[in-house]
Amino acid sequence: MQLFPKTLRLRNSHEFKRVFDARIAFADELLIVFVLPNDLQVSRLGLSVSRKVGNAVIRNHWKRLIREAFRKNYELFQRCLDIVVLPQRNAKITDGQKIEISFKKLIARAIKRIE
Repeated sequence: MQLFPKTLRLRNSHEFKRVFDARIAFADELLIVFVLPNDLQVSRLGLSVSRKVGNAVIRNHWKRLIREAFRKNYELFQRCLDIVVLPQRNAKITDGQKIEISFKKLIARAIKRIE
């Protein structure tokens, strides 16, 4: 099991609000990704998985798959970003590979727009 240390997380509502207020968002059929460049030495991930997505088991499954996609693709971040990821309301959980592909595609679009 790989760890997801506190230094790589958005941890309070103020940090989430800053990212949402920037309104730099990208979406596809599985995920919605909000990004904001930060002045830190690391990129950080925040997850917002609503009860509308499903019960606790389903929400936790989404979180595990999104965290894994973040960990596997951490080297993609040339810039340090604060990232908030939400699953689409009507999206069904698929395998982790599809979520990882979606995550990579959306982050690449975000980096391209920020630069």
